[in-house]
Amino acid sequence: MRMYIVDAFTDTPFAGNPAGVVLLDAPADEEWMQAVAAELKHSETAFVEANAPEPNPLRWFTPTTEVDLCGHATLATAHVLGGSRTFETRSGMLTCTATGDGWVEMDFPADPGDPVEADPTLVDALAGVDIQHVERGVSDLLVVTADAAQVRTVRPKASLAELPARGVIVTAPSDIEGIDFISRCFFPGAGVDEDPVTGSAHCTLAPYWAQRLGKRELVGRQVSARGGTVRMTLSGDRVGLTGRAVTIARGELCA
Repeated sequence: MRMYIVDAFTDTPFAGNPAGVVLLDAPADEEWMQAVAAELKHSETAFVEANAPEPNPLRWFTPTTEVDLCGHATLATAHVLGGSRTFETRSGMLTCTATGDGWVEMDFPADPGDPVEADPTLVDALAGVDIQHVERGVSDLLVVTADAAQVRTVRPKASLAELPARGVIVTAPSDIEGIDFISRCFFPGAGVDEDPVTGSAHCTLAPYWAQRLGKRELVGRQVSARGGTVRMTLSGDRVGLTGRAVTIARGELCA
C-alpha cells in the first residue's frame, strides 16, 4: 500500500504542514486507519481510495481521532494524485484544481463565525492576549487581537483542550508585506497542540477578514515555527483555498 509524506502550503521542503497520504486499494477498517495515523504522528493523515471512480472517497485522521474537514491533507492528497481531483468526504464534495506552477485550488465550504462572549476558560488559557473579538464557527473558536506580536508569542495553557470546540484560531492584522492577516491554530482536544498550517481554519478566517478588510481575495500567513501561506477567494458560501505542496518521502505500508 503506497504511502507519502507531503509538506503542504509551502514550496520549500521541511516547511508548511506535513501530512501522511495513504493510497488505498479498497475501503479500509477505521481502527486500522486510526492506528496508522497514530503511528505516523502527523497532525493529519489522509486515506484515499485512489483507484475508485471520482469522486474518490477521502478521510482524515489525527493521531487520536477522525475529523470532518482538513485542508492541508487534502492539498497533500491532490498533490500526490496530480493536482486536479474531486473527493467525497464527511464535509461533502471537495474539488481540487491545479492552477499552474505547482498551485492547487481547493473548493471548500465557508465557515463564518458568530460573535460570542469570551469564555473565562478561554481568557485564562490565552493569558497575555488582548482579546478584542471572539467568534464561533462550526468547528473552531476565532480569537482576534490587534497585536501581531501577541499571535507570535502566545503559549496557550493545557486548559484550552477543555473548551467545547475542535480548537482555537488566534489572529491579527499582518505585519508582513503582501500578507493580509496572520494566525496560529491550536487543537489540543484533537491531539494536536499546535497545527503548523491549517487549511480548514481559513474557512473561518476568510469570511471574517473579507468583511473587515472589504476584499474577497486574501493572503494569510500562519506564523507557526514551520510557517505556511494560504491564498483565499471568498465566493458566497464557498472559499477557494490555494497552496503549494512538496513530496518529502514515498514508500509502502507493511502492516
